[in-house]
Amino acid sequence: STRTNKSLLLFSLFKSYFGHTNRAEMAISMSSLTSAFASLSFSSQISQKPQTFSFARPKPLSLSQVVRPPPLVVVASAVAAPSPVDLETSNLKKYVKSRLPGGFAAQTLIGTGRRKCAVARVVLQEGTGKVIINYRDAKEYLQGNPLWLQYVKVPLVTLGYGSSYDVFVKAEGGGLSGQAQAISLGIARALLKVSEDHRTPLRKEGLLTRDARAVERKKVGLKKARKAPQFSKR
Repeated sequence: STRTNKSLLLFSLFKSYFGHTNRAEMAISMSSLTSAFASLSFSSQISQKPQTFSFARPKPLSLSQVVRPPPLVVVASAVAAPSPVDLETSNLKKYVKSRLPGGFAAQTLIGTGRRKCAVARVVLQEGTGKVIINYRDAKEYLQGNPLWLQYVKVPLVTLGYGSSYDVFVKAEGGGLSGQAQAISLGIARALLKVSEDHRTPLRKEGLLTRDARAVERKKVGLKKARKAPQFSKR
């Protein structure tokens, strides 16, 4: 090839150069060496291209390829049985609705009592002396408190109707004590619709008086309605 010929030529020139001792021949060989170098063409340029590394991008996973955990299935083996209290309440609701067709507002012997924040709507019907408050037995609703139960029974006992009327009550607001006293006033007012002759004995016992006492509001600068902070002279 061309490169091989040129290398042989250079080799022979170097050999001839170092083999001669005559200056004239040395000059000739030098000139021939220079011309030989000039004749060499370094046109063949080596183009070193930078190596590029290509990395394949990972393919995005589709939703179908994502492994999903199996759904958690909870199977109830047995349904919890309703408690006796719920059964009794549902039974009393049915009983009250059967005894009061049309609801409380459609009844004739009805009275409204109030005490503090409590409001009680009372309906009387001839019966055996049963008292039902908010679809629950009075003793259970009032937590067996003898004082609160006495508030409910006093109007009927005063007139001798302890076992002659059934009492149905819807009470709301306040506490149990306030509701018990509101029921007492409501029963007394309902008994007036039975007969006007009941007014005198009920008034004598104070059962027709609306008790207007309530908690006094707190005052600015005081700890409560009237309690003041401790006075300090210095």
